[in-house]
Amino acid sequence: MQVEISCRHGSIGETVQAHIREKAAKLLVYFERVTQINVTFAFNDGRVNAEILVDAEHKHDFVAHHEGEDAQKSFDQALHKIEHQIKKYKEQIQDHRRDKPLNELTSPLAEEPMPGEESA
Repeated sequence: MQVEISCRHGSIGETVQAHIREKAAKLLVYFERVTQINVTFAFNDGRVNAEILVDAEHKHDFVAHHEGEDAQKSFDQALHKIEHQIKKYKEQIQDHRRDKPLNELTSPLAEEPMPGEESA
């Protein structure tokens, strides 16, 4: 998985970049098909806009934005939004049926008489 960090009209320190890479890698816990994460910071008039774009196999990109005073806090808030999107998507694709396994369905039917047959 690749984590790409870019900044517009400003820069962030190495410690913040390390924090971002560490937190972004944890997205694999929620969805193992993540292939690339792009983090973009835009600095405007003392405000920081953090944008996270997550590319996953067989799925459109997940996108989240957050604007705040601090780059690290803005990233954390946007990451929380991405985590929520990924969890919601994963729950949608999981099979939630509570059907009985096929082997449990066949055994009671074999013991019951067929319609029209008389039991002895």
